[in-house]
Amino acid sequence: MALGGLRRHVGQFLTSSNELMAASLSAVSCADEVLQEAEGAGCRDDAAALQLKEVAMAAILVAGVLGVGLPLAGRKRRALRTDSAAFLAAKAFAAGVILATGFVHMLHDAEQALSSPCLPATPWRRFPVPGFVAMAAALATLVLDFLATRFYEAKHRDEAARVKAAAAAALVATTSSASDEDITVVTVDAEDERKAPLLQTHCHGHSHGHGHSHSHGHELVQAEGSEGEVSAHVRSIVVSQILEMGIVSHSVIIGLSLGVSRSPCTIRPLVAALAFHQFFEGFALGGCIAQAQFKNLSAVLMASFFAITTPAGIAAGAGLTTFYNPNSPRALVVEGILDSVSAGILIYMSLVDLIAADFLGGKMTGSLRQQVMAYIALFLGALSMSSLAIWA
Repeated sequence: MALGGLRRHVGQFLTSSNELMAASLSAVSCADEVLQEAEGAGCRDDAAALQLKEVAMAAILVAGVLGVGLPLAGRKRRALRTDSAAFLAAKAFAAGVILATGFVHMLHDAEQALSSPCLPATPWRRFPVPGFVAMAAALATLVLDFLATRFYEAKHRDEAARVKAAAAAALVATTSSASDEDITVVTVDAEDERKAPLLQTHCHGHSHGHGHSHSHGHELVQAEGSEGEVSAHVRSIVVSQILEMGIVSHSVIIGLSLGVSRSPCTIRPLVAALAFHQFFEGFALGGCIAQAQFKNLSAVLMASFFAITTPAGIAAGAGLTTFYNPNSPRALVVEGILDSVSAGILIYMSLVDLIAADFLGGKMTGSLRQQVMAYIALFLGALSMSSLAIWA
Protein backbone atom coordinates (compact mmCIF):
# COMPACT_ATOMS: atom_id res chain seq x y z
CA MET A 1 0.00 0.00 0.00
CA ALA A 2 2.78 2.36 1.01
CA LEU A 3 4.76 1.44 -2.08
CA GLY A 4 1.77 2.18 -4.30
CA GLY A 5 1.32 5.60 -2.68
CA LEU A 6 4.99 6.40 -3.18
CA ARG A 7 4.78 5.48 -6.85
CA ARG A 8 1.71 7.67 -7.25
CA HIS A 9 3.45 10.68 -5.67
CA VAL A 10 6.56 10.16 -7.79
CA GLY A 11 4.41 9.91 -10.91
CA GLN A 12 2.56 13.11 -10.02
CA PHE A 13 5.86 14.88 -9.38
CA LEU A 14 7.32 13.79 -12.72
CA THR A 15 4.14 14.75 -14.56
CA SER A 16 4.12 18.18 -12.92
CA SER A 17 7.84 18.67 -13.69
CA ASN A 18 7.31 17.73 -17.33
CA GLU A 19 4.40 20.15 -17.62
CA LEU A 20 6.48 22.99 -16.12
CA MET A 21 9.38 22.17 -18.44
CA ALA A 22 7.10 22.10 -21.47
CA ALA A 23 5.48 25.40 -20.48
CA SER A 24 8.87 27.04 -19.89
CA LEU A 25 10.44 25.83 -23.14
CA SER A 26 7.49 26.33 -25.44
CA ALA A 27 8.22 28.25 -28.63
CA VAL A 28 4.60 29.33 -29.02
CA SER A 29 3.98 33.07 -28.89
CA CYS A 30 2.44 34.64 -25.80
CA ALA A 31 -0.94 36.28 -25.76
CA ASP A 32 -1.44 39.15 -28.19
CA GLU A 33 -1.64 41.77 -25.45
CA VAL A 34 1.74 40.67 -24.02
CA LEU A 35 3.29 40.78 -27.50
CA GLN A 36 1.88 44.26 -28.12
CA GLU A 37 3.18 45.48 -24.79
CA ALA A 38 6.66 44.11 -25.54
CA GLU A 39 6.85 45.60 -29.02
CA GLY A 40 4.97 48.80 -28.28
CA ALA A 41 1.40 49.03 -29.41
CA GLY A 42 1.02 50.94 -32.68
CA CYS A 43 4.79 51.28 -33.16
CA ARG A 44 5.72 48.28 -35.29
CA ASP A 45 7.41 49.17 -38.56
CA ASP A 46 9.83 46.64 -40.04
CA ALA A 47 11.37 49.03 -42.60
CA ALA A 48 12.02 51.83 -40.09
CA ALA A 49 13.31 49.31 -37.55
CA LEU A 50 15.79 47.90 -40.08
CA GLN A 51 17.15 51.39 -40.84
CA LEU A 52 17.60 52.08 -37.13
CA LYS A 53 19.39 48.74 -36.71
CA GLU A 54 21.87 49.72 -39.43
CA VAL A 55 22.48 53.06 -37.70
CA ALA A 56 22.89 51.26 -34.38
CA MET A 57 25.43 48.83 -35.83
CA ALA A 58 27.56 51.66 -37.24
CA ALA A 59 27.32 53.85 -34.12
CA ILE A 60 28.08 51.00 -31.70
CA LEU A 61 30.99 49.76 -33.83
CA VAL A 62 32.58 53.22 -33.94
CA ALA A 63 32.02 53.75 -30.21
CA GLY A 64 33.53 50.37 -29.38
CA VAL A 65 36.60 50.91 -31.57
CA LEU A 66 37.22 54.36 -30.10
CA GLY A 67 36.71 53.17 -26.54
CA VAL A 68 38.96 50.13 -26.67
CA GLY A 69 41.48 51.79 -28.99
CA LEU A 70 42.21 54.94 -26.97
CA PRO A 71 44.08 53.25 -24.08
CA LEU A 72 45.99 51.01 -26.50
CA ALA A 73 46.97 53.82 -28.90
CA GLY A 74 47.78 56.17 -26.03
CA ARG A 75 50.19 53.88 -24.19
CA LYS A 76 53.14 56.00 -25.38
CA ARG A 77 51.45 59.33 -24.65
CA ARG A 78 51.76 60.94 -21.28
CA ALA A 79 48.08 61.83 -20.77
CA LEU A 80 46.87 58.29 -21.50
CA ARG A 81 49.63 56.25 -19.89
CA THR A 82 48.21 53.63 -17.54
CA ASP A 83 49.75 55.38 -14.53
CA SER A 84 48.46 58.89 -15.37
CA ALA A 85 45.76 60.70 -13.39
CA ALA A 86 43.58 61.13 -16.49
CA PHE A 87 43.68 57.42 -17.27
CA LEU A 88 42.82 56.42 -13.69
CA ALA A 89 39.85 58.82 -13.63
CA ALA A 90 38.57 57.59 -17.01
CA LYS A 91 38.97 53.96 -15.95
CA ALA A 92 37.09 54.69 -12.70
CA PHE A 93 34.25 56.23 -14.72
CA ALA A 94 34.19 53.13 -16.95
CA ALA A 95 34.14 50.86 -13.88
CA GLY A 96 31.07 52.74 -12.63
CA VAL A 97 29.42 52.24 -16.02
CA ILE A 98 30.07 48.48 -15.90
CA LEU A 99 28.81 48.22 -12.31
CA ALA A 100 25.56 49.99 -13.21
CA THR A 101 25.21 47.84 -16.32
CA GLY A 102 25.24 44.72 -14.16
CA PHE A 103 22.99 45.94 -11.34
CA VAL A 104 20.56 48.30 -13.07
CA HIS A 105 20.32 46.97 -16.64
CA MET A 106 21.22 43.28 -16.91
CA LEU A 107 19.73 42.15 -13.60
CA HIS A 108 16.58 44.18 -14.22
CA ASP A 109 16.19 42.73 -17.72
CA ALA A 110 16.61 39.22 -16.31
CA GLU A 111 13.94 39.81 -13.68
CA GLN A 112 11.60 41.26 -16.30
CA ALA A 113 12.07 38.26 -18.62
CA LEU A 114 11.73 35.57 -15.94
CA SER A 115 8.72 37.19 -14.26
CA SER A 116 6.77 37.34 -17.52
CA PRO A 117 3.16 36.07 -17.32
CA CYS A 118 4.05 33.82 -20.26
CA LEU A 119 6.08 31.63 -17.87
CA PRO A 120 4.60 29.33 -15.21
CA ALA A 121 4.57 30.74 -11.68
CA THR A 122 6.67 27.84 -10.42
CA PRO A 123 9.61 28.25 -10.26
CA TRP A 124 10.07 31.53 -12.11
CA ARG A 125 7.92 33.82 -9.95
CA ARG A 126 8.04 31.92 -6.65
CA PHE A 127 11.83 31.90 -6.39
CA PRO A 128 14.29 34.74 -7.11
CA VAL A 129 15.93 32.92 -10.01
CA PRO A 130 17.76 35.98 -11.48
CA GLY A 131 19.49 36.84 -8.21
CA PHE A 132 20.39 33.21 -7.55
CA VAL A 133 21.86 32.72 -11.04
CA ALA A 134 23.77 36.02 -10.79
CA MET A 135 25.22 34.94 -7.44
CA ALA A 136 26.22 31.55 -8.87
CA ALA A 137 27.85 33.27 -11.87
CA ALA A 138 29.81 35.61 -9.58
CA LEU A 139 31.07 32.69 -7.50
CA ALA A 140 31.97 30.75 -10.65
CA THR A 141 33.89 33.79 -11.89
CA LEU A 142 35.76 33.88 -8.57
CA VAL A 143 36.81 30.24 -9.01
CA LEU A 144 37.82 30.86 -12.64
CA ASP A 145 39.74 33.98 -11.55
CA PHE A 146 41.61 31.97 -8.92
CA LEU A 147 42.45 29.07 -11.25
CA ALA A 148 43.56 31.34 -14.09
CA THR A 149 45.79 33.34 -11.74
CA ARG A 150 47.45 30.19 -10.42
CA PHE A 151 47.93 28.88 -13.98
CA TYR A 152 49.66 32.06 -15.19
CA GLU A 153 51.79 32.30 -12.05
CA ALA A 154 53.01 28.72 -12.53
CA LYS A 155 53.66 29.44 -16.22
CA HIS A 156 55.64 32.57 -15.34
CA ARG A 157 57.71 30.68 -12.75
CA ASP A 158 58.56 27.97 -15.28
CA GLU A 159 59.62 30.56 -17.85
CA ALA A 160 61.70 32.39 -15.25
CA ALA A 161 63.41 29.13 -14.24
CA ARG A 162 64.30 28.39 -17.88
CA VAL A 163 65.68 31.90 -18.33
CA LYS A 164 67.78 31.67 -15.18
CA ALA A 165 69.15 28.29 -16.29
CA ALA A 166 70.07 29.78 -19.67
CA ALA A 167 71.72 32.73 -17.91
CA ALA A 168 73.77 30.41 -15.72
CA ALA A 169 74.90 28.44 -18.76
CA ALA A 170 75.86 31.64 -20.55
CA LEU A 171 77.87 32.82 -17.55
CA VAL A 172 79.76 29.52 -17.38
CA ALA A 173 80.55 29.71 -21.08
CA THR A 174 81.78 33.29 -20.96
CA THR A 175 83.90 32.88 -17.81
CA SER A 176 85.84 30.06 -19.46
CA SER A 177 86.84 32.25 -22.41
CA ALA A 178 87.09 35.73 -20.91
CA SER A 179 89.83 37.24 -18.84
CA ASP A 180 87.53 39.54 -16.90
CA GLU A 181 83.81 39.94 -16.64
CA ASP A 182 81.40 42.42 -15.18
CA ILE A 183 77.87 41.44 -14.26
CA THR A 184 75.37 44.20 -13.71
CA VAL A 185 71.63 44.42 -13.42
CA VAL A 186 70.04 47.04 -15.64
CA THR A 187 66.45 48.01 -16.30
CA VAL A 188 64.71 48.52 -19.60
CA ASP A 189 63.21 51.87 -20.49
CA ALA A 190 59.63 50.64 -20.82
CA GLU A 191 56.21 52.03 -20.14
CA ASP A 192 55.52 49.82 -17.16
CA GLU A 193 58.03 49.70 -14.33
CA ARG A 194 56.76 46.25 -13.41
CA LYS A 195 58.84 44.74 -16.20
CA ALA A 196 61.50 42.50 -14.76
CA PRO A 197 65.15 43.66 -14.85
CA LEU A 198 67.66 42.29 -17.31
CA LEU A 199 70.81 40.47 -16.37
CA GLN A 200 73.64 41.86 -18.50
CA THR A 201 77.09 40.34 -18.82
CA HIS A 202 80.05 42.18 -20.28
CA CYS A 203 82.93 40.05 -21.52
CA HIS A 204 86.18 41.73 -22.46
CA GLY A 205 88.74 39.51 -24.15
CA HIS A 206 92.20 40.85 -25.01
CA SER A 207 94.61 39.20 -27.44
CA HIS A 208 98.01 40.50 -28.40
CA GLY A 209 99.71 39.77 -31.67
CA HIS A 210 100.70 42.19 -34.37
CA GLY A 211 97.97 44.44 -33.02
CA HIS A 212 95.67 44.85 -30.10
CA SER A 213 92.17 43.53 -30.48
CA HIS A 214 89.14 43.57 -28.17
CA SER A 215 86.30 41.10 -28.10
CA HIS A 216 83.10 42.34 -26.50
CA GLY A 217 80.22 39.94 -25.89
CA HIS A 218 76.89 41.06 -24.53
CA GLU A 219 74.32 38.64 -23.19
CA LEU A 220 70.88 39.94 -22.19
CA VAL A 221 68.56 37.62 -20.33
CA GLN A 222 65.32 38.26 -18.52
CA ALA A 223 65.53 37.71 -14.81
CA GLU A 224 62.67 37.03 -12.51
CA GLY A 225 61.12 40.06 -10.87
CA SER A 226 59.88 40.27 -7.36
CA GLU A 227 56.86 38.24 -6.31
CA GLY A 228 54.71 41.38 -6.15
CA GLU A 229 55.66 42.40 -9.68
CA VAL A 230 54.88 38.93 -11.00
CA SER A 231 51.52 38.82 -9.25
CA ALA A 232 50.53 42.29 -10.50
CA HIS A 233 51.37 41.42 -14.10
CA VAL A 234 49.61 38.05 -13.88
CA ARG A 235 46.53 39.68 -12.38
CA SER A 236 46.40 42.15 -15.27
CA ILE A 237 46.43 39.29 -17.78
CA VAL A 238 43.69 37.36 -15.97
CA VAL A 239 41.50 40.43 -15.38
CA SER A 240 41.63 41.49 -19.03
CA GLN A 241 40.62 38.03 -20.28
CA ILE A 242 37.79 37.44 -17.79
CA LEU A 243 36.50 40.98 -18.25
CA GLU A 244 36.36 40.43 -22.00
CA MET A 245 34.48 37.18 -21.45
CA GLY A 246 31.84 38.93 -19.32
CA ILE A 247 31.48 41.91 -21.65
CA VAL A 248 31.26 39.78 -24.79
CA SER A 249 28.64 37.46 -23.27
CA HIS A 250 26.22 40.26 -22.46
CA SER A 251 27.06 42.17 -25.67
CA VAL A 252 25.77 39.21 -27.69
CA ILE A 253 22.53 39.21 -25.69
CA ILE A 254 22.07 42.97 -26.09
CA GLY A 255 22.75 42.77 -29.82
CA LEU A 256 20.30 39.91 -30.34
CA SER A 257 17.61 41.66 -28.29
CA LEU A 258 17.92 44.81 -30.36
CA GLY A 259 18.22 42.89 -33.63
CA VAL A 260 14.99 40.92 -33.24
CA SER A 261 12.93 43.97 -32.26
CA ARG A 262 10.53 45.32 -34.89
CA SER A 263 9.62 48.48 -33.00
CA PRO A 264 11.39 51.77 -33.84
CA CYS A 265 10.08 53.11 -30.53
CA THR A 266 12.10 50.43 -28.74
CA ILE A 267 15.25 50.69 -30.87
CA ARG A 268 15.58 54.49 -31.09
CA PRO A 269 16.51 55.21 -27.43
CA LEU A 270 18.78 52.15 -27.36
CA VAL A 271 21.13 53.50 -30.04
CA ALA A 272 22.59 56.34 -27.98
CA ALA A 273 22.48 54.35 -24.75
CA LEU A 274 24.34 51.37 -26.21
CA ALA A 275 26.93 53.57 -27.95
CA PHE A 276 27.66 55.32 -24.62
CA HIS A 277 27.79 51.99 -22.82
CA GLN A 278 30.02 50.40 -25.48
CA PHE A 279 32.52 53.27 -25.44
CA PHE A 280 33.21 53.16 -21.72
CA GLU A 281 33.14 49.38 -21.48
CA GLY A 282 35.69 49.40 -24.28
CA PHE A 283 37.81 51.94 -22.43
CA ALA A 284 37.88 49.77 -19.30
CA LEU A 285 38.77 46.69 -21.34
CA GLY A 286 41.39 48.58 -23.37
CA GLY A 287 42.98 49.83 -20.15
CA CYS A 288 43.20 46.29 -18.77
CA ILE A 289 44.71 45.03 -22.04
CA ALA A 290 47.27 47.86 -21.97
CA GLN A 291 48.21 47.07 -18.37
CA ALA A 292 48.58 43.38 -19.21
CA GLN A 293 51.18 44.31 -21.88
CA PHE A 294 49.99 41.82 -24.47
CA LYS A 295 51.81 41.60 -27.78
CA ASN A 296 50.41 43.86 -30.47
CA LEU A 297 48.68 41.04 -32.36
CA SER A 298 46.99 39.67 -29.23
CA ALA A 299 45.88 43.14 -28.16
CA VAL A 300 44.42 43.89 -31.60
CA LEU A 301 42.57 40.55 -31.68
CA MET A 302 41.04 41.09 -28.23
CA ALA A 303 40.03 44.65 -29.09
CA SER A 304 38.55 43.64 -32.44
CA PHE A 305 36.57 40.77 -30.92
CA PHE A 306 35.05 43.16 -28.40
CA ALA A 307 34.24 45.83 -30.98
CA ILE A 308 32.40 43.57 -33.43
CA THR A 309 30.41 41.49 -30.92
CA THR A 310 27.41 43.77 -30.40
CA PRO A 311 27.06 44.78 -34.09
CA ALA A 312 27.33 41.09 -35.03
CA GLY A 313 24.62 40.29 -32.49
CA ILE A 314 22.38 42.96 -34.01
CA ALA A 315 22.96 41.59 -37.51
CA ALA A 316 22.23 38.04 -36.35
CA GLY A 317 19.06 39.20 -34.58
CA ALA A 318 17.89 41.05 -37.68
CA GLY A 319 18.39 37.90 -39.74
CA LEU A 320 16.44 35.82 -37.23
CA THR A 321 13.49 38.21 -37.07
CA THR A 322 11.33 36.26 -39.51
CA PHE A 323 11.32 32.99 -37.56
CA TYR A 324 12.59 33.85 -34.07
CA ASN A 325 9.93 34.72 -31.51
CA PRO A 326 11.49 36.76 -28.66
CA ASN A 327 8.27 36.60 -26.65
CA SER A 328 7.99 32.81 -26.49
CA PRO A 329 8.55 31.15 -23.10
CA ARG A 330 11.70 29.46 -24.39
CA ALA A 331 13.23 32.75 -25.54
CA LEU A 332 12.30 34.46 -22.27
CA VAL A 333 13.95 31.72 -20.18
CA VAL A 334 17.14 31.73 -22.27
CA GLU A 335 17.34 35.53 -22.24
CA GLY A 336 16.65 35.74 -18.50
CA ILE A 337 19.27 33.14 -17.60
CA LEU A 338 21.95 34.67 -19.85
CA ASP A 339 21.18 38.17 -18.55
CA SER A 340 21.54 36.89 -14.99
CA VAL A 341 24.86 35.22 -15.76
CA SER A 342 26.16 38.38 -17.43
CA ALA A 343 25.02 40.49 -14.48
CA GLY A 344 26.90 38.27 -12.02
CA ILE A 345 30.10 38.36 -14.08
CA LEU A 346 29.98 42.14 -14.59
CA ILE A 347 29.20 42.87 -10.93
CA TYR A 348 32.08 40.67 -9.77
CA MET A 349 34.55 42.09 -12.28
CA SER A 350 33.64 45.72 -11.63
CA LEU A 351 33.73 45.44 -7.82
CA VAL A 352 36.67 43.06 -7.36
CA ASP A 353 39.00 43.46 -10.34
CA LEU A 354 38.38 47.08 -11.33
CA ILE A 355 37.18 49.11 -8.34
CA ALA A 356 38.76 47.25 -5.40
CA ALA A 357 42.01 46.58 -7.29
CA ASP A 358 42.50 50.28 -8.10
CA PHE A 359 40.95 52.00 -5.09
CA LEU A 360 42.12 49.62 -2.35
CA GLY A 361 45.35 48.49 -4.00
CA GLY A 362 48.59 50.29 -4.62
CA LYS A 363 47.55 52.17 -7.76
CA MET A 364 45.72 54.98 -5.97
CA THR A 365 48.91 56.47 -4.56
CA GLY A 366 48.72 59.94 -6.08
CA SER A 367 47.71 63.19 -4.46
CA LEU A 368 44.50 63.67 -2.54
CA ARG A 369 43.10 65.64 -5.47
CA GLN A 370 43.76 62.70 -7.81
CA GLN A 371 42.01 60.30 -5.44
CA VAL A 372 38.99 62.56 -5.04
CA MET A 373 38.72 62.94 -8.82
CA ALA A 374 38.80 59.16 -9.23
CA TYR A 375 35.97 58.69 -6.71
CA ILE A 376 33.90 61.41 -8.36
CA ALA A 377 34.46 59.78 -11.76
CA LEU A 378 33.39 56.40 -10.35
CA PHE A 379 30.13 57.79 -8.94
CA LEU A 380 29.41 59.79 -12.09
CA GLY A 381 29.91 56.71 -14.26
CA ALA A 382 27.50 54.65 -12.15
CA LEU A 383 24.91 57.43 -12.01
CA SER A 384 25.07 58.27 -15.72
CA MET A 385 24.66 54.63 -16.78
CA SER A 386 21.86 54.15 -14.26
CA SER A 387 20.02 57.23 -15.54
CA LEU A 388 19.95 55.72 -19.04
CA ALA A 389 17.54 53.09 -17.68
CA ILE A 390 14.84 55.79 -17.85
CA TRP A 391 14.95 55.66 -21.66
CA ALA A 392 16.48 52.25 -22.38
